[in-house]
Order: sequence, then structure tokens, then C-alpha cells
Amino acid sequence: MKKIFILCACAWLMSIGMSAQTWQTAENAVPASEFPKVSSDRRAQFSIKAPEAKEVVLDICSKKYPMTKDADGVWTATSDPLVVGFHYYFFFVDGVQITDPACDSYYGCGRMASGIDIPEDPAEAAYYTYNKNIPHGQVRECYYWSETEQAKRRCYVYTPADYEKNPKTKYPVLYLQHGMGEGERGWHQQGKMAQIMDNAIAAGKAKPMLVVMDYGNCGYSFGAKKGESMGDFGASFTKILLEETIPFIESHFRALTDRDHRAMAGLSWGGKETFDITLANLDKFSYIGAFSGALFMAAGQEVNTMYNGAFADAAAFNKKVHALFLGTGSEENLGTQAVNEKLSAAGIKTHYYVSEGTAHEWLTWRRCLNQFIPLLF
Repeated sequence: MKKIFILCACAWLMSIGMSAQTWQTAENAVPASEFPKVSSDRRAQFSIKAPEAKEVVLDICSKKYPMTKDADGVWTATSDPLVVGFHYYFFFVDGVQITDPACDSYYGCGRMASGIDIPEDPAEAAYYTYNKNIPHGQVRECYYWSETEQAKRRCYVYTPADYEKNPKTKYPVLYLQHGMGEGERGWHQQGKMAQIMDNAIAAGKAKPMLVVMDYGNCGYSFGAKKGESMGDFGASFTKILLEETIPFIESHFRALTDRDHRAMAGLSWGGKETFDITLANLDKFSYIGAFSGALFMAAGQEVNTMYNGAFADAAAFNKKVHALFLGTGSEENLGTQAVNEKLSAAGIKTHYYVSEGTAHEWLTWRRCLNQFIPLLF
């Protein structure tokens, strides 16, 4: 009898613990949808109606969770506790990968994907949270014609809150690139770029600037195009940016056009593109940022031979480049620290930042952007 009482008491205590969890619909859910939702202990719960399906599996952060079907044909699953930040996820319905119809879609992983934000502590998230008490800029969707590609291209342009109020003012420009398998919408949607810029400018931590987000010609996984070398992957963007994107921006927006008021940064492969473009064109850029960026060094290579000798004269480089920023997540292990140490040993001035507790993910890159923009202009 005593054992039964103890078992019942344990079950009751477990039920109390479970009920103590509070759930809220995720910010990524479509209107009037209850799911996906997030618990106070950072679990996420998902639901999809597929009455004819024989098996449905949730895939979030590459971890798979078998879903359970009820009498109405609704499948549900609850994840383990997730780290804070943005996560892509998919459903596999009888083996077919689909997005969640109850969630916003984002371009990532080389395709349209579902995504969910696991909230941080409000104080930690304040820099990328919408603040109703400050002025807000605009993000404009722009199209232009590419003679190089013989096709229409799209970019997004952030204008600061005072852009319309000061019609004679010209602004510096940050060209901000996405990573492999993502697109020009990434920084605007997943990256919460506008909120980061608005909050930093309102707090006096960053100067008002234009931010241009263009497609880096790397919106698929490397290897998807047969015969394409790693050197060719995304390389066509260099000509596009220099000969078409920048002239388009400078002819359609009130942009300052000298190198001292032009910056470029990118995440992951966009960081590689940033290095490739800026280090070969230091007459056009004076601020460089890489967030988990790919800066390749061959085994045994010396810093002074990289990028056709861009770092060979440290004094000249430091005079030309007003800020060289290298950011990474503490869980990434991409070798950014080693590269930074080699640059520093060669006399190159850098700003090195580590996002604690994050990996190759949007929270790392949001934090990097927030650290980078106070250095600009």
C-alpha cells in the first residue's frame, strides 16, 4: 500500500511540474494558429493535420521526433529544450519533406523552410526587439536590371528613420550579405536587421546609414550545380556588386560614394564573399566584417601572402581599413580565433568578438551585427 502511495505521489508531482510549464504561440505562427508554440522551459510543440498519413516526423535542428496521431488525424510532437534563437525545421510526411502550413516560411537550407524563434530573456533580446517608443526606419524591396545576368535582380534596402525628414542628407552604406543556402531576405527576416539598426541608432550606438542586402549568388548548397568549383561558387557576385548593385544604390538613394563611407560584411559564405571583394578593392571599401565568415588559409600559408598580399604591409592596411571585424560563436570551432591571432601577430588591427553559447546560427549573426555597426563611419 505504501509503494502504491509513493508511486501515485510521484505521478502527481510530475503532473504538477508539467502543468507548471506555460506555453505561448510562437511569433512565427501564421494568424489564428495555436501552433507552433513554445514552453517556458524552451520546448517547442508542433502540430499538423494529415489524416491519411502513415508516418509523420518532425525534423528540427537535424534531430528527428516521431509525431503522434490522434483520432482526428492531427499529428503532434514536442521537442527537447532548445537553445534560444532561430531554428529551421521541417515535417516528413510519409517520407516527403514539407514546410509547416501553420508557420511563416523562410528561405534557408537552399529551399523554403519553416522557422521558429525560441525567446531569449527580454533584456538579452532587447537589441533586436521592436521598440514602439523609438523612431523606425524602412526596409524597401527594390528591383534592378542586371546586364551581366540579363535578368531582373532584387535587393532590400534599409533607410534610417530620419531619411525622409532630411532630404538633403547623404548617408554611408553597409552592404550586408547572407550565407550559403539563404537569400537577400535573410537579414531582413531571420536576422531582424531593421530592429537592430533602429535600436542602435536610437541609442546613439550607431550612426544612421543605409543597409543594402542583395542576393550573393550562393543561395543553394555547394555541390548542387554539377561541375562548379568552390572557387566559382558565388564568385559571379563580385562583378554584380561592383558594377551594378553599387551604381544602382548610388543613383537611387542619397548615398555617400567615397570609400570612407562604404562598408561590407557578411555571414558564413557571405563573409568569404566580403573578404574576396573588399580585400581586392580596398580603394572602394574601408570597413570589413565577417560573422562566422570563411577566411581560408592554406596549410602553412603566411598572412602576408593571403589575398594577393593585401595584408603584406600592416601599416598601410591599418591606415586604409578603419575596422576589420571577425565574429564567431563560441560553439562553432571554425578556426576564426586562430586566423585572428595570426592577423594580430602580423600587425593587422582587428576587432574580435565571440558570441557565447551560440553556434553557426542566426543568433550569433544578430549579435555580430550589433557589435559591428558601432564601429562604422
